[in-house]
Amino acid sequence: MSKIHVSYNQIHTMIQETVDSMHLNDDFQPDIMVAIGGGGFIPARILRTFLKKRNNKNISIQAIGLSLYEDLEIWKAAHKDDETPIAAEPEVIKTQWLNFDSSETSLIGRNILIVDEVDDTRRTLAYAVRELTKDLELESQKLRAQGKEVPETKIGIFVLHNKLKEKREELPKEIMDSRYFACKQMPDQWLVYPWDALDIEDHTEKSKANTY
Repeated sequence: MSKIHVSYNQIHTMIQETVDSMHLNDDFQPDIMVAIGGGGFIPARILRTFLKKRNNKNISIQAIGLSLYEDLEIWKAAHKDDETPIAAEPEVIKTQWLNFDSSETSLIGRNILIVDEVDDTRRTLAYAVRELTKDLELESQKLRAQGKEVPETKIGIFVLHNKLKEKREELPKEIMDSRYFACKQMPDQWLVYPWDALDIEDHTEKSKANTY
């Protein structure tokens, strides 16, 4: 599989162009981001530069940690010559999550934008949406028990790249219809991001070969 090197400048530009072309500030209007570590951290910070402030404040960035991708690559290498079923692949697990009990900022009634680097098999993104939805429902139940009105909460997805391949899981229809934002649609190729580079100058030079 061929490698595509992506530079910081290219990422910065594609994020800016996507915010404009997909009208994030006018349509979805995110007021909080949830970055999936570690690939979502830097894109989320760059993205915040182009998102409109809410109440004269920068968009808050919350962090979650999910483990799958590295473990999946190791698993694939170990089982490349056998017929181990897909069901035996590593599961997504939480390594860091939002602490609703101590958070001063409720996510209820917010437009939440989950940010990651790539939509590959979609397992990580689907897991994040599913688990976040469960937590939001628990918070909503607490508010209802107190006789309070529960405002609508919306979840969206922002990725740098969506690989055009068969996905292992699906995202809710309401997200895919109007709250899914991918900077680039691309074939199933090996992406090398600048935060993984040992030699950033060499990496940046290789990124100039990008034609997609």
